[in-house]
Amino acid sequence: MSETTEMPDHVTKSVRFDMRMRAMRALQEFFRLEAAGGLLLIVAAALALAIANSPWQAVYAQWRGHALHWINDGLMAVFFLLVALEIKRETVSGQLSGRGQLWLPVACAFGGMVVPGIFYVVLSGADPGAQRGWAIPTATDIAFSLGVLALLGRRVPTALRLLLSTIAVADDLGAILIIALFYAGQLSWLALAGAVLAWLLMVALNRKGVRSAWPYLLVGVAMWACMLLSGVHATLAGVVTGLMIPHRAAIDDDTSETPLESLEHALHPWVAYAILPIFAFANAGLTLHGLQLGDLAHGVPLAVIAGLALGKPLGICAGALFCHATRLSTLPAGISPGALPGLGMLCGIGFTMSLFIASLAFGGDGQHFDGAVLGVLCGSLISALLGLAWLRFVPRRVDQVSGTGGDTA
Repeated sequence: MSETTEMPDHVTKSVRFDMRMRAMRALQEFFRLEAAGGLLLIVAAALALAIANSPWQAVYAQWRGHALHWINDGLMAVFFLLVALEIKRETVSGQLSGRGQLWLPVACAFGGMVVPGIFYVVLSGADPGAQRGWAIPTATDIAFSLGVLALLGRRVPTALRLLLSTIAVADDLGAILIIALFYAGQLSWLALAGAVLAWLLMVALNRKGVRSAWPYLLVGVAMWACMLLSGVHATLAGVVTGLMIPHRAAIDDDTSETPLESLEHALHPWVAYAILPIFAFANAGLTLHGLQLGDLAHGVPLAVIAGLALGKPLGICAGALFCHATRLSTLPAGISPGALPGLGMLCGIGFTMSLFIASLAFGGDGQHFDGAVLGVLCGSLISALLGLAWLRFVPRRVDQVSGTGGDTA
């Protein structure tokens, strides 16, 4: 049945119900993979730090110099492809598909990007070079965050994991827009025209009802090559390709998958267990020789740490309060108000996307890039520890004082 065929109301409701049930099952699998992948990220980052400060430092630096371009421009395009698939699934058939479900995570994500950006601009000083990194603390690493959240086990309700993941999805969309708008290089209009033609070909495939993902992926590779030469970051080709993979068509039974779901399931283990750990290993290898505790108290490191550890929870809580004050949305059942600051702290684990934005902002500036990496590592660690402590102890006490009880984090 095509996407444009009209169906009776009861059939339409049944199709939407089936799509949402499949989306919930996909989300449960998503939680499992992201949590395990987040733990791998921690291991990869720790290994990179250990090697970068060992006798093998020169070997690591030489490998990194050769591999970094292909990792950040090539492998990360696959990561962004998966991000786009997740965004489309959530907005078409998942937790962001209804207006009432959309306001809270979008408002929290917006506040969680604006406030950290303000913190960074204020604290990074008047250095124009440093100001270019304003977007570094605006990002959330969903894998790392869910991996840390998994350490709390059954104390964390599914609703809290769900809200964190949907905020992170909305956050990813904001990060994609920031990268496209603020971190483009000198444009090659000819190469950009080739990328636009590739997108138009994908649109034509969609209009013709092509359901297989392979034609879109092949055209996506051509788009990636054009993007690489255009001055717009090549990873955005993964975003465009992911958004064009078909997902809307009704399916015949509950066990079938749309092309988007099939591709997402195929890519997710590779991204979680290979691509992101390789990225972390290549980007987190900061040489600590000569660094002092005072280096964290000024400039880029301080701005990033404050943005992640303070700006993120403040911005996310502000977004939730805005939704409550305007009656746009309320907290999902199972989440106490006392848990919200802890969730905001976990969203301050920026890591993957923050390191990626730092590479775009300071790619040719080693001093500022090292400062940004130091800030991301420290800010993410502080956010993880504070979030764990808050969700471990505070929400239950808030519920006991208020007398509400219930399922808390």
